[in-house]
Amino acid sequence: MSNTARASRKILVTSALPYANGAIHLGHLLEYIQTDIWVRFQKSRGNECYYVCADDAHGTAIMLRAEQEGITPEALIERVSRDHQTDFSRFGVAFDNYHSTHSPENRHFSELIYTRLRDKGHIATRDIEQMFDPVKGLFLADRFIKGTCPKCKVEDQYGDNCEACGATYTPAELIDPVSAISGAAPEVKSSTHYFFKLPDFADFLKTWIDDDHVQPQIRNKLMEWFESGFNEWDISRDAPYFGFEIPDAPGKYFYVWLDAPIGYLASFKNLCERQGMDFDAYWGPDSDAEVYHFIGKDIVYFHALFWPAMLHGADFRTPTAVNCHGFVTVNGAKMSKSRGTFIKAATYADHLNPEYLRYYFAAKLTSRVDDLDLNLEDFAARVNSDLVGKVVNIASRCAGFVKKLGDGRLSAHCAEPEMLAHFIAAGDRIAEDFEDREFGRAMRKVMELADEANTYIAEAEPWVLAKQPDREQEVLEICSVGINLFRQLMVYLAPVVPAMAEGARAFLGLDTLDWESRREVLVDHAIAKFKPLMTRVERDKIDAMITASKEDLVEEQKLKATPKNPLIEEPIADQINIDDFAKVDLRIARITQAEYVEKADKLLKLTLDLGGETRTVFAGIRSAYAPEALEGRLTVMVANLAPRKMRFGVSEGMVLAAGNAEGIYLLGPDAGAEPGQRVR
Repeated sequence: MSNTARASRKILVTSALPYANGAIHLGHLLEYIQTDIWVRFQKSRGNECYYVCADDAHGTAIMLRAEQEGITPEALIERVSRDHQTDFSRFGVAFDNYHSTHSPENRHFSELIYTRLRDKGHIATRDIEQMFDPVKGLFLADRFIKGTCPKCKVEDQYGDNCEACGATYTPAELIDPVSAISGAAPEVKSSTHYFFKLPDFADFLKTWIDDDHVQPQIRNKLMEWFESGFNEWDISRDAPYFGFEIPDAPGKYFYVWLDAPIGYLASFKNLCERQGMDFDAYWGPDSDAEVYHFIGKDIVYFHALFWPAMLHGADFRTPTAVNCHGFVTVNGAKMSKSRGTFIKAATYADHLNPEYLRYYFAAKLTSRVDDLDLNLEDFAARVNSDLVGKVVNIASRCAGFVKKLGDGRLSAHCAEPEMLAHFIAAGDRIAEDFEDREFGRAMRKVMELADEANTYIAEAEPWVLAKQPDREQEVLEICSVGINLFRQLMVYLAPVVPAMAEGARAFLGLDTLDWESRREVLVDHAIAKFKPLMTRVERDKIDAMITASKEDLVEEQKLKATPKNPLIEEPIADQINIDDFAKVDLRIARITQAEYVEKADKLLKLTLDLGGETRTVFAGIRSAYAPEALEGRLTVMVANLAPRKMRFGVSEGMVLAAGNAEGIYLLGPDAGAEPGQRVR
């Protein structure tokens, strides 16, 4: 079916707005690359598709960072926006518009949605008590309060939950709480806050969620929140705060999460104003367009509950779908600055081709919410095997013969019409996979075709036939088929590796590699001189990237270790004597099994082998390690710690880990240690 025959869809696509308080890293890039691939595919199919995004530019954290740097928040967000857009450009993420939540359009829509909700009775006010920093003169969010856990007595825990035992509590329950901003003891103060009455929309949300607007795994999670009941959502913050003041409430500001998703509307409105487009055709209540949000699973609560409820209550259309993805791990563990696996986008791009990462992510992405592991050994092997060894190899094998024997022109007829028809027909199935966000499945099908093409060329052996003068035409026909097969593959890969595809397009002498263009077989067609389209991943470049990432950490620590960050250096604990230490029985243990603990965001359940004895330990290391990365690994545990009953079970010891603001690192012995050995 041609582009003209197929009805064009109207599609608006967004990614979550990156916070204007830090650099883009590989964990962020998963989402933007996933979204960009899907958008490029839609455009390749001839659909009217727009991709908009913006920097999330409000909140206390940005206000404090600007103050620390001695600049205005506006100057900070402008600089970070430039950096973000540079990073996205280097990775081929092509927005139709990139805006900011600190914009006239976002103020307009934030006030409009708020006043519509207020006038319909969906806004409430009441006084609440909060922790207040008397030195900085501001109310403190939970993450800006630290203290000793009231349950397990571990120090330096955040104001809402304990990373050591998994307990949840209020900041007021912390022992000896301090402000993480100034180090001062916070005071309790009362303030009037504004609330969005989410319970008003429970029936609507239940219907909306059941109507296939979210993935099955996400629906199941949302149902848990339905069962526990909805609370009203606090949408206000007190001055000083960097954001938009609430229209009828002097000194009160919209909470950053109120105006952040509204940034989708604002960015698209900005695009509409510049290009003369109809905003209501996409966001009006009667819109027949499609709207898709791509987000991480950690912000689904905002996007699948608050956001559709706000839109519905304010007479805007709701999203067609909210597509969630998992997190990125590196070599089986959470990205770590100290290990050099917390990799910034700019650091990666300084050492490696961004299209390597685009392909590797695509090859592993599914429509599910599973985490994606960037295994650096597999990364190099897969890119080298697939893109270089299979796809580029086809063109490099054939182009020289076409240049020599056909004067740079393909043969006047196709020698393998059935094979070409097979490759063309495969595009329909691959298109279904792209549409369904099953990129990994699509890439497997493309590489299966690449294997078929290489097998065809290998069995035809044009390099052998070329030595026989009377078979030159046959060689030209074989290699012309090879070039045609290569063209088909590049049509399918173009959304994933657009820079490589552009090089292929120029080599092939084509105007476009759009999806439907694959149906025209290239005969008697001139091609250019072949130039390498992709080089191999070199291990030394990966090592240099890891080293550079560690150097990034050193520079960050230098910047952080200033008087303006009094809590960055952790105090040394009170001294103990040798007799006290001798009471601690430290043993080598092998982790035979690791698993997630249901309803515990911080904990992993570890089954430990102490050399004939098995123990169960609940460890607060879930944020740093995937369970499968721990199984079989040796670690050190406190074997004579009294068992502690937790709501998830009994913990029969404690594994040792180091931790700081950058992450958690499980201690492990050198090679040769055996389970049960005592640590001396």
